[in-house]
Amino acid sequence: MVRATAFCFYERGFDPRLGGVRSFVTILHRNRPTPSSVTTDQWDRNCQLLPKKQTEHSIRPVPRQLSSATGTTVSRQTVYRRLGHIGLYARRPVRCVPLTATHCRLRLAWSREHALWTPQQWSCVMFSDESRFSLQSDSRRTFIWRAPGTRYHQENTIERHRYGGAGWLVWGGIILGSRTDLHVQSVTMTGHIYRDVILEQHVRLFRGAIGAEFLFMDDNARPHRANIVDECLQSEDIIRMDWPAYSPDLNPIEHVWDMLGRQIAARQPPPTCLPELRRA
Repeated sequence: MVRATAFCFYERGFDPRLGGVRSFVTILHRNRPTPSSVTTDQWDRNCQLLPKKQTEHSIRPVPRQLSSATGTTVSRQTVYRRLGHIGLYARRPVRCVPLTATHCRLRLAWSREHALWTPQQWSCVMFSDESRFSLQSDSRRTFIWRAPGTRYHQENTIERHRYGGAGWLVWGGIILGSRTDLHVQSVTMTGHIYRDVILEQHVRLFRGAIGAEFLFMDDNARPHRANIVDECLQSEDIIRMDWPAYSPDLNPIEHVWDMLGRQIAARQPPPTCLPELRRA
């Protein structure tokens, strides 16, 4: 296989037809051979198989493993290019809570049980949850524009405490066509706060408006499962939806927290104190 290379030569000379100086451009084409690939088809196939067998590991040992198997030494960039040809690229893995076989079985059973629910049935379910918003957001959606080699310049760094610093704990509930007011507090949630504020001032009102078909969804956090909370739900005739453990991704209110987090992270200037964060 050969590649065509074009060379351009610029000259200036007298043109008798024009009676003046004229520029001339001469283009010469020369064929040159394409560098041959240092890898074979078998090597490429081995390169494609290794990452699929060890997707959770670094790609750095792959060149050494392939060299041991085929006797051909190649660079890491060559491996990257070969993987790119088949659609494999380095990406951050999705993070999730550790699930046991029992967790997976219960999650699947819950999903199958509710897969055929009608919109009318879902319209009676209130999904609720708490989320924490800090002054020093840990959002990784923030991008900056910087020149190569300036990663550690002061203007390109963001200081963050390990646990986000001061912030607010926010509780909310959503139901088809409506929502509760957000409850904001600076302390952690307790069973007494959950009963006296969340259930009495928010959930109970929706139960009275919707009627006996109302279902209340909350996760299995310890304050939610306190005895005083169970007694309050029973006295108010509020039916709680069964919820599989370790299943935050099944709760649609997570999209609300994501939206709020994006709005706070996009504020310019960002909140610098707790009152500003609360108004945000």
